[in-house]
Amino acid sequence: MRLSYNFTRLYGDVLGGVTSSVMVMPYALGFGVISGLGAAAGLYGCIAVGFFAAVFGGVAPRIATPSGATAIAMAVIVAQRAGNPAEAFTIVMLSGILQIAMGAIRIGRFISYTPYSVNSGFLSGIGVFLIVIQTLPLIGWDTVAGGVVGAVRAWPEAVANANLDALILGAVALGISIFWPGKIRKFLPEPLVALIVATALALIWFDDAPVIGALPTGLPALYAPQLAPGFLVGALQSALILALIVSIPALVNGAAVAPIINTSQRPNRELVGLGIGNVAAGLVGAIPATGLVGTTLVNIRAGGRSPVSGALCAAVLLAAVLGFGIVGEYIPVAVLAGILIKVGWGLIDWRFFTRLRHIRRDYIAVMLLTLLLVVFVDLITAIAVGLIASGIARAEESQARELSSVVSVPILDQAFFATDATDDDADDADPFLARVGLVQMRGSFTVASATELTRVISADIRDHQVVIFDFSATAHMDDSAALVMERLVTSAARYHTECIVLNLSGSVQRNLNSLNVFQRLPRDRFVDSTDEARELAKSLLDRRS
Repeated sequence: MRLSYNFTRLYGDVLGGVTSSVMVMPYALGFGVISGLGAAAGLYGCIAVGFFAAVFGGVAPRIATPSGATAIAMAVIVAQRAGNPAEAFTIVMLSGILQIAMGAIRIGRFISYTPYSVNSGFLSGIGVFLIVIQTLPLIGWDTVAGGVVGAVRAWPEAVANANLDALILGAVALGISIFWPGKIRKFLPEPLVALIVATALALIWFDDAPVIGALPTGLPALYAPQLAPGFLVGALQSALILALIVSIPALVNGAAVAPIINTSQRPNRELVGLGIGNVAAGLVGAIPATGLVGTTLVNIRAGGRSPVSGALCAAVLLAAVLGFGIVGEYIPVAVLAGILIKVGWGLIDWRFFTRLRHIRRDYIAVMLLTLLLVVFVDLITAIAVGLIASGIARAEESQARELSSVVSVPILDQAFFATDATDDDADDADPFLARVGLVQMRGSFTVASATELTRVISADIRDHQVVIFDFSATAHMDDSAALVMERLVTSAARYHTECIVLNLSGSVQRNLNSLNVFQRLPRDRFVDSTDEARELAKSLLDRRS
């Protein structure tokens, strides 16, 4: 697609890129510290991923930045690879390669289908994690090992020996982040104001608070990927989860941003752009980044409309890094902690909690399980277990829905075989005799209901001499449900129940025939109308009498 580019668009992109850079800088510094790799790793992540996601991504004004999820995930990976940062950065590169591959095989739109309960628990868990672990830096203490549990255990000693200067500066940063007027945020983002004001107070009065220290200046060192086969196999799981942690919010938020600028998201291209950026991030020793709606909206509101704005944002951050090193020496860690506590609070899904009594219990269980695993175990386990638990909950829901679409009823002989008032069979038939059963399969049937279908229908088959399987309203049957039909036919033979197949056609017929489901049935047992089924049932019953 050709873009009409002019001075007005360039002006908007420049304004958007510069505004976005001052917005994301405090976040990048803070998330770099959380990752355990230092503030510079967060800045380099913004630069590397921000540039490539803008140039090659699927949302034109995309601003990529590290997030709480990517920072905490990197902290876990760094801890697992203690003493070998090259292995940690290789996992980042591998996650980027996986993103590129997922975009290349065009599965971008499916990745964002993560269930809401898992997303809610995941983000809420990250929010709780951020708040708890940042309480120690907020009062002048270093973070401790052990995550949330370690931080809580350190609280008594930390509170008793709190650094008052750090606490005051952190409280100022937190207060500005919370109460900064919304009308001014478009021109002066609250994280930047909090960073500048609190750092100025530290320089003038509260100079006893710990600072992040001087940032390295110049271009970053390059890390060669570790290519030992044994390491790559072991790192694949972590890389895949990291790729999902980066991809899911980027695609979800991209879909939310695209309508604002009257365009459509290109999810596969978005994955490729983020993947290239994260490969670059691993090469330069940075933490991975993703596309967040907040930073991208800042760019859009300031006038950014094209990839130029994202590339300029990365360029401004790079220029800042090249001459910014000495400034970092004066930024108190407590200030970043105050800013990140506000970020953590915003990540918690309060809307979910306020609606708990209206939400299904199994979805609540999935959400809380994911949240607790994020807080007390790690992100990788939380994503894996959350998706499995959500799959089980959805399978139970699908099972109930599919089983409710099955009609298995006896048909009274008097009603079924008496076609009109003068039929002699109507006078002779037992009014309570029901030798024929009808099984109607309505809708779609999958593995979710396969086992229960056997249990529910088998009992009805045993009670009849003839059973009619009616596929008139069957839309779909997967392989598992198709093989259930084979077991039902086998069960009918065991109970000496005759089977009739009514209105089998289309894709359902092709699937069942491909698996030879009805190989036991003669060809004359397949009919196309209720009248044919009635006549065939009468014939079969006559043979048995």
